[in-house]
Amino acid sequence: MSKPLAGVRVLELSRFLPGTYFGWIAGDMGADVIRVEHPRELAKAEAMFGASADTTALCRDRARPTFTRNKRSIALNPGHPDARRVLEPLLASADVLVEDFRPGTLARLGLGYDAAAEINPRLVYASVSFAGQTGPLAHRAGHDPAALAAAGVLSRLNGQPVPTLPGVQVADVMAGAHATIAILLALAARGQTGRGAHVDIAMIDAAMPLLMVGLGRVDNPADLHAPDGAWHPKGGVWRCADDAYLCTTDMEPRYWARFCVAIDRPDLTARQFDLAAHPAIHAELTAVFASRPRAAWLALFEDADTQAMPVLSPVEALRHPNAIARGMHVALEVPGAGTVEQIGTPFAIGGVTPGPHRAAPLPGADRDAILAECGFGADDIARLAAGGVFASTKGAGA
Repeated sequence: MSKPLAGVRVLELSRFLPGTYFGWIAGDMGADVIRVEHPRELAKAEAMFGASADTTALCRDRARPTFTRNKRSIALNPGHPDARRVLEPLLASADVLVEDFRPGTLARLGLGYDAAAEINPRLVYASVSFAGQTGPLAHRAGHDPAALAAAGVLSRLNGQPVPTLPGVQVADVMAGAHATIAILLALAARGQTGRGAHVDIAMIDAAMPLLMVGLGRVDNPADLHAPDGAWHPKGGVWRCADDAYLCTTDMEPRYWARFCVAIDRPDLTARQFDLAAHPAIHAELTAVFASRPRAAWLALFEDADTQAMPVLSPVEALRHPNAIARGMHVALEVPGAGTVEQIGTPFAIGGVTPGPHRAAPLPGADRDAILAECGFGADDIARLAAGGVFASTKGAGA
């Protein structure tokens, strides 16, 4: 079976994970994804994270992030006076454009949705931003934790009364996943209408579904108070005798009963919903788990068919036999620079094999090939390069 998105071209004018997520999925599914990389953003990244003078190290740096694979690269300043000469034929050839600039930025450069739709009425134009293209917060900028805060999620994320910053990019991934859903829906709608659409994804909006379960338990959202940090038999994280941790989620009564029998405490079965007894039960279980190493507990719980998993580090999770069997561990070859380890495509479609995966190229490495596909000759490219459109870090606010 051919890849589901074979023949689809994506222009990625995105700098951060929410805007690059769709391109990652699309590239894995066979699309031609072109990263339009702003020289200023490349210089900013070098200033923030350092730049290696060693080409091999630079190739590995570029290839390491999962969301950069299966993409081609052209460096281009959208704010340069000559940028439209390059971008218009690219827009005309594209099915999807994804951008993550502040609302209005590309419109001020003459590259907003209305202008793009005149060039290519079939274009699905996706704008990923902090708060969306409309509303009183549309002018605001922010990163992942601020989106979680505004979405009402940060107040509950750690299960404790005092909020803390998460250690992973929750809102970024939620926004990227919702952008992917919305873009694919817009492509499906285009198949019916023949026209593209402007897709508006806000990180704040995308994070709010994380509240669905809690809000579904109250009539008045005001009754959904901040968590108090109290333990409940629905689950727990336990420190074992070898200082390793495991997690249990035996919230259904039948699983709780199995759990209690497995730890030789059947007397706790009837006390699952006795709120007054929970502090004492938690203290008892803490002592119980400290009596054996994690492997012993995990073997015991597997035999009892309860819900228990080790708390793995990222490397343990990535290299776990289950992740390998599911295709979630990718050893990506970087030409001339060894391999890097990445996350696989996070879903499976019968008859479809993601890849073969290609490492991200150096910035602008595919420029000439991409422009040749759009009808530019070598002399045209040389003149544009001499004018600075591919290298200038200055521009009209882009």
